[in-house]
Amino acid sequence: YVPPQVRKVQETLDDKKREELGRLKKMVNGLINRLSEPNLPSISGQMEDLYMANSRKDMNETLTDILMNACVTAVAMPSRLMMEHVLLVSILHHNVGVEVGAHFLEAVVKKFDEICKSDAEGKECENLLALIAHLYNFHVIHSLLIFDVLKKLVSAFSEKEIELILFLLKNVGFSLRKDDALALKELITEAQRKANTAEKKLRDQTRVRFMLETMLALRNNDMRKIPGYDPEPVERLRKLQRTLVRSSGKETQLRVSLESLLSADRVGRWWIVGSSWSGAPMINDTNKKTQQKLHIGKVSSKIMELARKQRMNTDIRRSIFCVLMTSEDFLDAFEKLL
Repeated sequence: YVPPQVRKVQETLDDKKREELGRLKKMVNGLINRLSEPNLPSISGQMEDLYMANSRKDMNETLTDILMNACVTAVAMPSRLMMEHVLLVSILHHNVGVEVGAHFLEAVVKKFDEICKSDAEGKECENLLALIAHLYNFHVIHSLLIFDVLKKLVSAFSEKEIELILFLLKNVGFSLRKDDALALKELITEAQRKANTAEKKLRDQTRVRFMLETMLALRNNDMRKIPGYDPEPVERLRKLQRTLVRSSGKETQLRVSLESLLSADRVGRWWIVGSSWSGAPMINDTNKKTQQKLHIGKVSSKIMELARKQRMNTDIRRSIFCVLMTSEDFLDAFEKLL
């Protein structure tokens, strides 16, 4: 039961909060609408000021909502516009804190997973994939996530997935080759194996042959074989990024896998420092209790009997008791306990 006077206070607080959020949304929207390469320095500066003046949670949610509405549309977004939006996220990610990029990335990946499953007709999947690719281009995420997405697409291997693989490789293929050539080689081998075992109708398609040729060109580091490949816009924006970012990009890259992002609500967000956890406890998860096997060597039945008498009723208690009782000295006990 909430008394009426307390209820009234809460309602006025909620109205106040709603008003503040509405005002904040208008301001962020105004900045995003004016976003372009020449005024990126001033807009990123104003966004940083907003981050300092408002709560991080409100800012992250507002920015993510506005960017998702702007970039995830049913028609293909111009790549230049996409890059500028992601570059803004990247600058804030490096200058304000990793939770900016992490919040945006999680929203993008969850939406991508949802749309991929829904068989939507529009270009939302390509737009979301372009966002993920440019987050990698501007050092917000590590190549680990890109390889996870590619593996997922290769394992499905239908017409739609082939288009998406081509699209992603065209955007980040050569950067992936620089980062982890071995993983790319394994992925190409897997794609070739899938193409060979696919049904004849799919195998004879020119798109599949074209994808395999693109992959071979990547493996051989031959840029001319990839039509429409132009690294110049990304390079130019990377130069701009270096002038605006105050910290180096490597330590703020998120090394997070696709599985971790999709199960973030269930198991927490370990990649954000200080991220509070609200939900089912991660330890002693009721669905799958992982029994901890403790290797304590052969312990005599006499010691085990003693442990039972002392009511050491769990594996871990028995193990600690046995270690303490059978150690030669404190150093030996310390090593065994570790």
